[in-house]
Amino acid sequence: MATDRRVARVSELIKREISQMLLSEIKDDRVQIGMVSVTDVEVSGDLQHAKIFVSIYGTDEARMETMAGLKSATGFVRSELGKRVRLRRTPEVVFLEDRSIERGTRVLTLLNQLSEERDTLPNPED
Repeated sequence: MATDRRVARVSELIKREISQMLLSEIKDDRVQIGMVSVTDVEVSGDLQHAKIFVSIYGTDEARMETMAGLKSATGFVRSELGKRVRLRRTPEVVFLEDRSIERGTRVLTLLNQLSEERDTLPNPED
């Protein structure tokens, strides 16, 4: 088992390398540059598995296509990761869609609407 500090370092390194791959090396047309960003990477304690969370900008159809493109590029990503990151064994890679940014935006929109409604209501103290 790796220490928590090592797992965190490996996680950050994988995040940086995969972000770089998304920008310049994945040639699949379904994965559009600028539409996908790596938000987080969770590496298991034994460094054998890596969950890569990606945020995808666009319609639901574009998201599905992008996820299909990422799934098909998994083998390439893993082999490139093995070349770039010196580990005894290259972790198995799984791409998962992260919708937390979308949820955060929705919550902020709702809070702003509530604030506007509160400002338009008559003040009972007047």
